[in-house]
Amino acid sequence: MAKSKTVLSDYPRPAFAVDIVVFTVAELKEENYRKTPEKKLQVLLIRRGIEPFKGRWALPGGFVREGETAGEAAARELREETGADGVYMEQLFTFSAPNRDPRDWVVSGAHFALIPKGSVLVAAGDDAAEAGWFTVSSEVVGKDERRIVLEGSGVEFSALVRLTHEEPEILSNDGLAFDHAKIICLALERLRGKLDYTDVAMRLLPERFTLTELQQVYEVILGQKLLAPAFRRKIADKVEKTDEISDGAGHRPSAYFRSRGN
Repeated sequence: MAKSKTVLSDYPRPAFAVDIVVFTVAELKEENYRKTPEKKLQVLLIRRGIEPFKGRWALPGGFVREGETAGEAAARELREETGADGVYMEQLFTFSAPNRDPRDWVVSGAHFALIPKGSVLVAAGDDAAEAGWFTVSSEVVGKDERRIVLEGSGVEFSALVRLTHEEPEILSNDGLAFDHAKIICLALERLRGKLDYTDVAMRLLPERFTLTELQQVYEVILGQKLLAPAFRRKIADKVEKTDEISDGAGHRPSAYFRSRGN
């Protein structure tokens, strides 16, 4: 007896979307020019101009079009909603909980992107009413639990997320649209994990940088201070010295470095 052919229409088809966590490192204004300006890790959010969650803040993203890969859709959506183009981006995770979108069953191929602050002029577009940078922090509050806080545009959001072996779980969420709190939480965990074995932190800096600037980037991602001698030993094989020297600007001039991957 011949086997019957598989008919795809017999199976439910979720919509396929992409969401993008865009990180940058911002430098806070320092009135004392002799002090090294403090840096903060920030994530890009858009204020939704349409339902669902109209007026709420969310990650940039949208639906994958016919003939697109998830990566192509992520790049297009980021360009359409924020004006950012040609940035470093990689896949993060597939979020597939059936109730993650109130409209229907929507699976999201989440990505995260890294850009040096000031290299892209962010401007809302498409279905985004506004785009803005939010300072993001994360703290451990229990076994596999993280509290993330985002501050910017005159508002503050917080969420409690449990990291699991499968899809993270939101325990509480104050303000962010959809399930974007757990996407941001997982993206930050992934970024922290990649510091040990990649030069990914250098994607958040200009092509040339001082070792102090690089250490600051590591510190804002990890959320802790690092000892300079130990840090420099750790990253020694990831950077190479250039022939250029910083002008100092109130500090002792320092040598510029670049990633060995460049």
